[in-house]
Order: sequence, then C-alpha cells, then structure tokens
Amino acid sequence: MDIAVGSGNPVKLAATERAARPLDASVRAVAVASGVPEQPRGREQTVRGAENRARAALDGADLGVGIEGGVEESSGGLALIMCAAATDGTRLARGGGPTLPLPASIAERVRSGEELGPVMDDVLGEDGVARDQGAAGALTAGAIDRESALAHAVAGALAPWLSEQY
Repeated sequence: MDIAVGSGNPVKLAATERAARPLDASVRAVAVASGVPEQPRGREQTVRGAENRARAALDGADLGVGIEGGVEESSGGLALIMCAAATDGTRLARGGGPTLPLPASIAERVRSGEELGPVMDDVLGEDGVARDQGAAGALTAGAIDRESALAHAVAGALAPWLSEQY
C-alpha cells in the first residue's frame, strides 16, 4: 500500500509512518496546499485543511493523508487542536489529536493575528519549534511530543483501513 502525506514536514511524515505500521505501507511526503490560512482558526477550518491535504495528496497513491494543526476558542480560552484526514477516493475518515490550552500570553498573540509556530519560537528563543517538539512538546514539558500527538490523530483517521470492524 502506498500512502501519500500532504505535507513536506518530517514530523507529519514520521507520525503517519508510525500510525500506518500495521498496514505495512510505504509512506511518502507530497507538498500540497491546505486551502486554509497558515494558522487555521476553529475546528471547521482545521478539519477542512486536513481534508484538503488528504484529497490533494491522494493523486497516484492508495491513500492520501492530511494533517492540520489549528487553534480553537473554547470556554477555557484558546487551545491548540490537531486534526487528520485519510481518503482512498471513496471513503474519507477523520481523527483528532490532543487539545492543549494555550497560556494567556501566547493566546493573546495568536488572537492578534500571529501564527502559533513563530510565537513559540519567539517565546522559547528557538528556531523551528513547529518542526521539532511542537507547541505540544513545549507546553507539556515533553510529556506529549508533536509526533506522538499527530500519530494519534492519523491513527484515528486510518481506523477504517486498520480495522476489519469498518
């Protein structure tokens, strides 16, 4: 089975490889557009970005996978959300990763229009947080790393292909 991931991000590729192990699949990265803003806002926009990436990545593959991180307002404040989608051209399935509350100082900057990745780089004094530990790793002291968080989202999206129960 050939799985194409709609992103060139190595963490998203590794998360998909991890979730797809039971399928004994080859997993490759395909750079595609999400069709949503760089910083998706709200669950609907985040899910749409994942679905758009999955459909665009499918070209020539058995399965297309899309992964999108976004932010969502809730009663507890602004939170980081992670969504994944998988499609074979007939079926489309979705999965989600953990939801993490953002600290007030970070949330305020994101609300004002900044993207979470660069804000995290600035706050942590690092470069490429989004490609490494991600906000999930930084905000949980490594208890949740970005790859494992995204792997859970992808596994949820791959469930119809991982289990005979579907």
